[in-house]
Amino acid sequence: MVGASFIVHPEPASRVQKYDFSQIRLSRADFQKISRVLYQFSGICLQPGKEELVRSRLLKRLRALDLHNFRDYLKHVFDDKTAQELRTMIDCLTTNKTSFFRENKHFNYMRTRILPEVRNSGKGMRLWSAGCSSGEEPYSIAMLLKEELPTVDPTRLKILATDISDTMLAKARAAEYDRQSLAEIPPNCFVKYFTPVSSGSNQLYRVDESIKRMIRFARLNLMADWPMKGPFDLIFCRNVMIYFDNYTQQKLVRRFWDILAPGGHLFVGHSESLVASSAGFRYVEPATYVKI
Repeated sequence: MVGASFIVHPEPASRVQKYDFSQIRLSRADFQKISRVLYQFSGICLQPGKEELVRSRLLKRLRALDLHNFRDYLKHVFDDKTAQELRTMIDCLTTNKTSFFRENKHFNYMRTRILPEVRNSGKGMRLWSAGCSSGEEPYSIAMLLKEELPTVDPTRLKILATDISDTMLAKARAAEYDRQSLAEIPPNCFVKYFTPVSSGSNQLYRVDESIKRMIRFARLNLMADWPMKGPFDLIFCRNVMIYFDNYTQQKLVRRFWDILAPGGHLFVGHSESLVASSAGFRYVEPATYVKI
């Protein structure tokens, strides 16, 4: 019929077919490209066998961007001139497992072997938490300094805390933790340095400002240039180098040596080790080294 109009009714929402992202597969070639990008930018070495981990962690980015294969996702990463998606991809692929006073032998070593000299001399300290994740490590260091060095001017106790992950740094700066994550904190420190804050049904505890003021958080890629100047008296780089190959580890340890003060300490994770003499360090005890 001439002049007739037709109205097309939208299909009910219940009948609209949603894309099934769970069916997306990661090809060997795309895994290798992602591995190369991750290594070149962050030094992290993805070994074969991590394909499913990479796929599962990056699928949420494909969903968010409504991309239906990893080839298009990689194109999006490379086309992003701001490099924000590259940073987001690294956030997704890095592991950030930490806790307060983790590997407590290092804190005991500080308490018995390093801090008495600082307390007697009254001098300050500069410390670096390299790979600080969500902040538990630098806050643990700050609480220890506060407890053991009550007579030292707090402005002379400086902690730099860096990480490559924007997400983890945001959590660290927020400085709010649930009760379960505070289980390893000594009771006296918990009472003195944490305040309960309301957060719906989940009770959180906020780090005291006197502790927060001792720490400067900053984003840093350990493989890039380091804008800060030394020397540092102590560097924590724990459970970070396990993700690097031998060449990258040796290069990083040499840079730590360069920025440490003579006699300064390097703490690594207890699953990590280095050939101390060849790196310019003296082995003290497991995962603890002194610059020579």
